[in-house]
Amino acid sequence: MILSIIVIAVSAFLWFRRKRRSALSAAQLAAEGWLPPERQNTDRSFADHEAIALVAALGRGDWQPAAQALEAAGTDWDRRSALVGIIADEAAKDDAWLRAWEAARPGDPGAAVVKAKAKVIVAWEVRGSGWAKDTTAEQAMGFLRVLQEAREDFARAASLAAPGDPTPFVSQIALRKGLSASHEEMRELWAEITARAPHHYEAHSNALSYWYPRWLGSEELALEFAWTAARTAPPGNLMTLLPLQYWYDHLDDDAPEVAYRSVDLTTMVNAALIDVAACRPDHPRLAGARHMLAYLLMRQERHAEAVEQFRLVDGWVGARPWSDYTKSAEFYCHCRDLAIAGARAASGRR
Repeated sequence: MILSIIVIAVSAFLWFRRKRRSALSAAQLAAEGWLPPERQNTDRSFADHEAIALVAALGRGDWQPAAQALEAAGTDWDRRSALVGIIADEAAKDDAWLRAWEAARPGDPGAAVVKAKAKVIVAWEVRGSGWAKDTTAEQAMGFLRVLQEAREDFARAASLAAPGDPTPFVSQIALRKGLSASHEEMRELWAEITARAPHHYEAHSNALSYWYPRWLGSEELALEFAWTAARTAPPGNLMTLLPLQYWYDHLDDDAPEVAYRSVDLTTMVNAALIDVAACRPDHPRLAGARHMLAYLLMRQERHAEAVEQFRLVDGWVGARPWSDYTKSAEFYCHCRDLAIAGARAASGRR
């Protein structure tokens, strides 16, 4: 992991040097409404005011806005899963309010799935982000112990959930990955998810990483999974982002500049642009798709198109690829400013 971060950082530095252009002044950017690095929110990918409010409430020990948000999500399974992730992140830090929620509402399906997911988050924190060979025996034992507890919690959450709710199953993907579940076990879990939500984006994105060569799959299996979803899902479900996710995770670090303008990548980006245009505006993963497209369009030197995407996400940079870098806001602004400068040059503006 450390070596990977170093490679990314060095690659970015060399690329920045090759791509340095005459910088736009801060005054020019501010006059056009673009925000500087210090005003970029690095925690969120878009202005999700409901999530911001409920996290603030949880910080005060008030669990009720979180419970109400999950109830209000209804059968919007993408939104429900996103909220569970946000709430579970907070529970992994301090679960006093979650215990109060469970005491006040025994058998609440929202509290149950949040508890299970929070344990998976804690388990991965116990393990650490290093390679398996760098994980101590104590870390490995703690990791497996907490994951086994989470497995029991997920069984309970699934029993309490509404019949059509995929959330307790979607949230188990990281659990199965951590337990090195067999392909058969993963496919059984996948059948439970797709029977309830066949085009659930978070589920597909997380499952794709299970099929990666460095985890429990192979290049062939991962690409088959990504392309099957991309080709069969109706527009607006963001499944075309899956091949791009695989490309970014496996080829972006050391790709020559010509690779960004290849027919294959251009075709994938074009398909994703159509998908994004058809997506409902309140989809919780839409902003993440825009962030990735902004980056790739800029690397393809399709600057005007990149600026369109940057304009829609500016101010909120808690998404990949920016979050893969230590100075995420600075990296985001550098890429954004390159796109703005490129678009100006193409149009003859200064």
